[in-house]
Amino acid sequence: MKNEASSDWSFIQRLVFRFFFIYFLLNITPWTWLDNIVPGIDYISGYYQKLVYWVIEKFNHFFFHFEATKIVNNGSGDTSFNWEEVLTYLIMAILGTVIWSILDRKRTNYTFANTWLRVFLRYFLIINCFIYGIIKLHGLQMIFPNQSQLATPLGDFLPMRFSWMFIGYSTPYQMFSGAMEVLAGLLLLNRKTITLGLFVATSVFINVMVLNLCYDIPVKIFSIHLVIYCIYLMLNDYKRLFDFFILNKSVSENTIHNIQFPKRWMRISRVVFKLLFVIVYAILPFINTRERYHSQFNKKISMPIQSGMYDVMSFSINQDTLPYLPSDTLRWKDMILEQDGTGSVGSLDTLFRQRYGRGYFSFKTDSLHKTIIFKKFAGDSLNIFEFNYEILDSTRLQLWGKKNKDNYYIKLKKSNRHFKLSEKQFHWISEANR
Repeated sequence: MKNEASSDWSFIQRLVFRFFFIYFLLNITPWTWLDNIVPGIDYISGYYQKLVYWVIEKFNHFFFHFEATKIVNNGSGDTSFNWEEVLTYLIMAILGTVIWSILDRKRTNYTFANTWLRVFLRYFLIINCFIYGIIKLHGLQMIFPNQSQLATPLGDFLPMRFSWMFIGYSTPYQMFSGAMEVLAGLLLLNRKTITLGLFVATSVFINVMVLNLCYDIPVKIFSIHLVIYCIYLMLNDYKRLFDFFILNKSVSENTIHNIQFPKRWMRISRVVFKLLFVIVYAILPFINTRERYHSQFNKKISMPIQSGMYDVMSFSINQDTLPYLPSDTLRWKDMILEQDGTGSVGSLDTLFRQRYGRGYFSFKTDSLHKTIIFKKFAGDSLNIFEFNYEILDSTRLQLWGKKNKDNYYIKLKKSNRHFKLSEKQFHWISEANR
């Protein structure tokens, strides 16, 4: 697009801009950014969000006919509702473009509006660069595989969890990824380095997008949009970039991001806003993430039972000893206790939280009464099991207790199984392929 205020845009340029202006703003919703800065604004934003949900549900009812429209917060950004949202915004952008084109057909360009759209897109990218970059810098987005994951057969993992552990295995690699995202955010903050920042951000987000698409990570919609925003911003400067990189011509400096504020209070407001922005979206998240990092890696619950992996030597219900069978959904093959109060059993028993062929739980021990309590989640009010325990020696442990009308008796022995992957091996010299 042409960026000179006095130049006329073609009909196609005006049409395309109207569409993207509406679609981008519906997605990034810059009017909700004050939720983290101004107290009480989130109350008003809540009503806006309810209106959005209502509109999407109506569009789904009349146009899309998805079987179920559910607003869920389960970590997936690719739910049926998310796709309904995309389709709704696309239709709204098309309808808005038609109406806008009819009512404003005499306007020759949208330089002013495009300038502010670029500002909103740029700051949206900065926010997400800091959000994801800071957490990766501390190695907290993808955690090193715990013993329960190490004990799970590789073929049982879904692609997303496999990729998560691949990145989480190497803290330096994850920190490098985070550093690139933070670097992109910092470069985008300064108008003189926006072009370089866009190159870095585009490279980073394309890599993220391809990972999401190739490993079925359910953040596909969002990552694709981030790449589109980067490309849109770069296309605004396409002529200079084409001349410099393709035609090898000298080019003038980039001035499309220079916004001149004629009044002093406007210039002061810009500085104040940028400072607040950096504090809210960079400094405070870094401090909070740092505190979370220290609490996470210092979270080692003191307990009388040693953490680690235990083989189930004997498993009895009502004095009936059950042999281990791969198809048995009740008997445990092994039990793993992590240092943070979580664990898993090699069992398909649905009393536990089933993931990748293992039953996961949270547990708490009481050394005074010598009991151990298992729950699906730490915050649950109901217990899965409440067992008494006895530590026979440094390697052997027995549990017993009652569940409903059934009496359980379990003998455990500390496993000698060793996971080489947990050693984080690295060799400068490798005489053979490992």
